[in-house]
Amino acid sequence: MFLQLNHQKLHAYTLSRLLVKECYIVVKRFPPDERFALIQQIKRASLSVCLNIAEGASRKSEQERKRFYEIARGSIVEIDAAFDLANDLGYCSETDVTNLSPLMKQTFAILSKLITMDTGSPNFRNP
Repeated sequence: MFLQLNHQKLHAYTLSRLLVKECYIVVKRFPPDERFALIQQIKRASLSVCLNIAEGASRKSEQERKRFYEIARGSIVEIDAAFDLANDLGYCSETDVTNLSPLMKQTFAILSKLITMDTGSPNFRNP
């Protein structure tokens, strides 16, 4: 927001911010007794995606950068599993999470590309 840094140029970062927002919107509909359980876990995991992308982009070492992107990608898997459980428990339906699906899939795909690509290559382009 205040600093103009590399992570703000990444499409994955932009998508992850939308993912956080959408997760927060969906979990508002969950029962209040989940406030300290599934709701907090989903919120933490969505924040982890965004913040690990930002931190990874600031790393000089390609190996370190990719590790943060791997953690972000793992958090997307965690969000997906949490929403599977929420669906099983009747807290949300597939319709409720319609906006989440493309955000999660796109962010996951871009992170996968960032992890496997040689970002030091002169041919590298921000996916």
